[in-house]
Amino acid sequence: MTPGITRALTVLCWALAVPGLLWAAVRLLGVERGPLVQLLAFTPYVAGWSLVPVALALGLRRWWPAGVAAVAAVALIGVVAPRAVGATQPVDGPRLRVLTANILGGGADMAVLAQLVREHDVDVLAVQEFTPGSAALLDAYGLAELMPYRQLNPVDSAAGSGLYSRLPITDGGVRRNDGGFTQAYATVHAPDAAPVTVESVHPAAPYSVAMVPSWRTDLNGQPRATPEGPIRVLAGDFNATLDHAPLRRLLDSGYRDAADAAGAGLTGTWGPYDGDRIPPVAIDHVLVDRRVGVRDVSVLRLPGSDHRPVLAELALPDGSGGV
Repeated sequence: MTPGITRALTVLCWALAVPGLLWAAVRLLGVERGPLVQLLAFTPYVAGWSLVPVALALGLRRWWPAGVAAVAAVALIGVVAPRAVGATQPVDGPRLRVLTANILGGGADMAVLAQLVREHDVDVLAVQEFTPGSAALLDAYGLAELMPYRQLNPVDSAAGSGLYSRLPITDGGVRRNDGGFTQAYATVHAPDAAPVTVESVHPAAPYSVAMVPSWRTDLNGQPRATPEGPIRVLAGDFNATLDHAPLRRLLDSGYRDAADAAGAGLTGTWGPYDGDRIPPVAIDHVLVDRRVGVRDVSVLRLPGSDHRPVLAELALPDGSGGV
């Protein structure tokens, strides 16, 4: 092998190893800014790819780039892989099935959504991008009878939000995020269970660098968990994955991601479902108070939307405060 080829192979190994290390540093330090916010959503794919420069450098006996690439691979796989495993947790307690769906400005198939509610015996439905037309269609397809309790804010744009419940609710309201989307919320009263406040979450999307400040403000403004107080569940389109620092800070307040807890945290909920050539990423979540058990999580299909609904079957603390 000529010296020129040897140098070229060494440069190639470093060129593949260094970006992975930089990506891992941004992810671990939570310093994503500007376009890095969008890129960081694809961290699970980068974690899988991170083994390639390790194998290449080892095969070529380039030990220093192999070591750098290995550090990056361990870091990235270490933060991503647990989402596919789940964790042991208590599952006793009154059941609550929560379904969240972004209905793409009312463009999703409301007949299918109503059927999902019926088939899966959903107790609470959180909808985002909720319009007056979609509200009328949902009632026409049976939600008026299935879910008579509701806190709705239909808007003729993507800003609308709604919360439907099979169970009685109190203390309902709607708040508006800095980015313009609204969030409906209410306290749900399940039999023999402690009351739980459920909110339909929809922070701004970081679709451009100009929207990143609003995205960050909206995520930072989400209700923090109250570990010693009322039980909260946040369900919706968070426009963030578990690799984004603002969502991780929200989790650190006392929530856990239901899909992550159930071992379904790598299942994509947004991306190619309306024809866009985007790898699936998980930006729709059900965050639960850590006193709440997670029995199961499923990602469903909803024609006409660019999102997939997330169904979480939860076990609530009983009325005395135990799970």
